[in-house]
This record gives sequence, structure tokens and C-alpha cells, in this order.
Amino acid sequence: MFGIPGKQAISITPRAVSQITKLMARDGHEGLRIGVKKGGCAGMEYTMDYVTEINPLDEVVEVDGARVMIAPMAQMFLFGTEVDYEVSLLEAGFKFRNPNVTEACGCGESIKFDEALFAK
Repeated sequence: MFGIPGKQAISITPRAVSQITKLMARDGHEGLRIGVKKGGCAGMEYTMDYVTEINPLDEVVEVDGARVMIAPMAQMFLFGTEVDYEVSLLEAGFKFRNPNVTEACGCGESIKFDEALFAK
């Protein structure tokens, strides 16, 4: 919906592709839906949910068998985001590198978006 013809709304790194395909295969899900919701100290938070049925309004991005759906209300906030999967000594999880984020809280769980996105 908010895309540029010929360019996917988000990019997915090889590590994230590997993790998403494992999750899809393990429980037979259609993929993962990412979105945003109000919350946290900076104002917004990312959401991720397993998908058993694809919403026709979702933006679907598929890379090497890994399928990510972007919830309709989140598309303008996530356009241009890189989804990665990182493993460290203390944690493992999906990371979002989003050019639309202007601030993030210290824990990295909460974000604030460029105010210009709300004017659209």
C-alpha cells in the first residue's frame, strides 16, 4: 500500500530468514505478522504474531520461503525497515532497523516515529 513499485516494503536479513522459516515449519504457520502499537516509554512498540491466515489487506514480503505480513495500520511506519535476528550471550531475538524511528528508549523495546508520518 505504501510501497514503491519494484521495491519490497521491508528487507529481511539471511539470519532473520532462517529463523522465520524455522518458526513457520515448526508449527505450520503461514508466517509472521509485524505491526506497531501504542505503549512503552517512547510511545510505540513493535508487535510480532504467528499468522494462520493471511489478511488480504496485509503487505506480504517473502524471501527464500520466509513470509512476513505487515499489518495495514503499520505499513507507513515500517516502510524501509530491515528485520534481523541477533543472538548474543544474554539474549536472542528479532531486531528492527527502521529509518522512520527518531527516538528509542534505553531498553530498546519502545520507539518514537518521525512526526511527519502522522501528517500523511
